[in-house]
Amino acid sequence: MYRHYGKRLFDIAGSLVLLVCLAPLLLIAIAAVRLRLGSPVFWCQRRPGLGGQPFTLIKFRTMTGDRDASGRLLPDAERMTALGSLLRSSSVDELPELVNVLRGDMSLVGPRPLLMQYLERYTPTQARRHDVLPGITGLAQVSGRNALGWEEKFALDVRYVDTCSFALDLRILALTVLRVVARRDISQPGHATAQEFMGSMSR
Repeated sequence: MYRHYGKRLFDIAGSLVLLVCLAPLLLIAIAAVRLRLGSPVFWCQRRPGLGGQPFTLIKFRTMTGDRDASGRLLPDAERMTALGSLLRSSSVDELPELVNVLRGDMSLVGPRPLLMQYLERYTPTQARRHDVLPGITGLAQVSGRNALGWEEKFALDVRYVDTCSFALDLRILALTVLRVVARRDISQPGHATAQEFMGSMSR
């Protein structure tokens, strides 16, 4: 019952409350990104949602658009700004995704929406992570986030799909707050963000 009806009602109520309560922080972030990085303030990208269907993910911009002599974007580590690092470490860059939740593209809790090109790299079991709406936070995020390897994260995503419940969502949200306060496991070791998933060895 919760998976099919209650979860969506919880998402709508929760995202509305958070948008209202966090409005001052959102306005400060918008002003800071506009002053430091210029326009656009938001970073939008197509990501796979429920059933792998694409939607437009909305986040605060955290990197410059600097390119090399060939016109290619510089590595993430070279484009990441001090403001961007602050937004990422505090997870403020994720707050615009509350709009995605209101629109029904995402849930407050679920597997994180990754890149479109990953769809063809998943094993059949890993692809089950798309059997539910993607989330702003999820079981993998509160279990180690980018400190985990891809195989571990996908296993946790599938575990969430199989065990989704109101109690689990509340637990994940509470642990997310603790993780954000502690600013733990923001990036993979040796990477500004996360290493690209190239496919599973067990395919």
